[in-house]
Amino acid sequence: MTESARELLAAVQRELAPHDDENRLVHLIAGGTAPRSVFRLIAAEEHHIVASDWRSFLHLAARSTERNAREFFAGLAQGEGVALEKLAALNAATGLDDEALREYEPLAGCQAYPAYLAWLALNGDPADVVVAITANFAAWGSYCATIAEAMREHYGFDDDACGFFDLFASPPEPGADALPVAAVRAGIEAGRGSREARRYARLFQSYELQFWNTLADQPG
Repeated sequence: MTESARELLAAVQRELAPHDDENRLVHLIAGGTAPRSVFRLIAAEEHHIVASDWRSFLHLAARSTERNAREFFAGLAQGEGVALEKLAALNAATGLDDEALREYEPLAGCQAYPAYLAWLALNGDPADVVVAITANFAAWGSYCATIAEAMREHYGFDDDACGFFDLFASPPEPGADALPVAAVRAGIEAGRGSREARRYARLFQSYELQFWNTLADQPG
């Protein structure tokens, strides 16, 4: 029996959840034992990631022939624009000016995630990509909530500096799942399976963890 759209989204999140604790950096930040300098690295890496993801989501929206998927990706692209604005305050709080951002050399382990999203923007079936992104955002949102709280409690950052993480940590509004559920349902009705969606989600999570753990391994 074919899974319903809502069942598929919930199942993929459950399958990935046991691995979320493999994120070593967030545990260090939560306990206040990560060096303060790590926030400068996060900001510098995210400067590249957000700009790339913005373009990837716009391309996915352009490729999506199904209305719900198209609106879902367009909304994500709009969110990346807001995130880039929020990131400016974190840049300032960590001493990253325009020159420092230009001179910063991104880490391969951190940039694997946006590179994979760019690959999916070119090659992935939009409905399957919706599943993968939705599953990944559940973990990403929880990481951001933990980081935002720790930034205030352990590192003394103000609300503006925490705004980037607050943006993604905010709980979804009622009915926020309507577009992804409808997009995935359309994919299922079109005869597309869940195998690729699960593969995309698994790789997304691996690249997500690689981002955080690469930063955890950097000297303080």
